[in-house]
Amino acid sequence: MAILKSKEIAKMTARERDSKLKDLKMELVRANVAANKTNAKTKEIKRAISRLNTFMKSEKFNKSLKEDGLKKK
Repeated sequence: MAILKSKEIAKMTARERDSKLKDLKMELVRANVAANKTNAKTKEIKRAISRLNTFMKSEKFNKSLKEDGLKKK
């Protein structure tokens, strides 16, 4: 479940990405409590969370660049 590909993230809406991020964070907490140490599952979840965060930040940055470009002209 935790494996997310960039193409899948790009197809999601902003609301879906936010809800997926919350779900992954809760799953990470549960996995850490159960395992009491890092294992392959927690590593996979962390990667998915960072992939989502990176996509969302880059999207926000690109949007601000477009807005700045429109204001300058």
